[in-house]
Amino acid sequence: MILIKLGGSVITDKKEYRKFNRDIVARLCSEIKDSGEDVIVVHGAGSFGHVIAKKFDLNSGYHDEEQIAAVAQVCYDVRELNSMIVAELNDARIPSISLPPGSCFMMDDRTLSIGDAEVIKAMRDKGIMPVMFGDVVQDRKLGFAICSGDQIMERLCELYDPEKVIFVSDIDGLYDDDPKKSPDAKLYTDVDMDILESVRSESSVDDVTGGVYEKMMSMLRMSSGDRECVLLNGTVPGRLRSALCGEDIICTIARGGIQ
Repeated sequence: MILIKLGGSVITDKKEYRKFNRDIVARLCSEIKDSGEDVIVVHGAGSFGHVIAKKFDLNSGYHDEEQIAAVAQVCYDVRELNSMIVAELNDARIPSISLPPGSCFMMDDRTLSIGDAEVIKAMRDKGIMPVMFGDVVQDRKLGFAICSGDQIMERLCELYDPEKVIFVSDIDGLYDDDPKKSPDAKLYTDVDMDILESVRSESSVDDVTGGVYEKMMSMLRMSSGDRECVLLNGTVPGRLRSALCGEDIICTIARGGIQ
């Protein structure tokens, strides 16, 4: 089984509130289906979540009554995004059902807990894919917090021990500088902990759940001697399908885990 994270930067325009990249998502779903691989898809919140979450500082936890309406709006928005993702998956003949983390799980000081995975496993056993996503989740210590798609990926990695993990973004991989601002930025094809610590890279847009460094840390935690964790560019047609089929592509591969 292969875990796939469809990043908010590829499924939405993160600079424009609630801008869904339907054509790209439809193509990515078709590539997943065409690969013939058994997968679980998680997706980010993109501009459906990050714009309001950042404005009202939702990841810091509850501290202001004005945040309550913002929490409700973000939850509404990301569920609408998830409905559109699920619709594209089903249209691609990948039977899928929404599983909102904020309605099913708890966090504790920003750490997601999937204490009871019975629903997830029951769906999978029947050939139905549960589709989770970045969401606002109730937090025992903070009141609520942002649960990122990357956090969900880590929990699913622990639950299912996948053969490969793929992160789909709008850039080719990890660079030594922002490739959208610096044409001379160098792509790292392989990253371990030592290389990551030497890299200072900035995301081209704000992200309330962490930038490139935190994403690579998450990827390294999911990698091991036997499991590669790949960051690839989903805006390039065919690249996700090629990665799923084990073909060589332009990407960054996290290896070796965190010692």
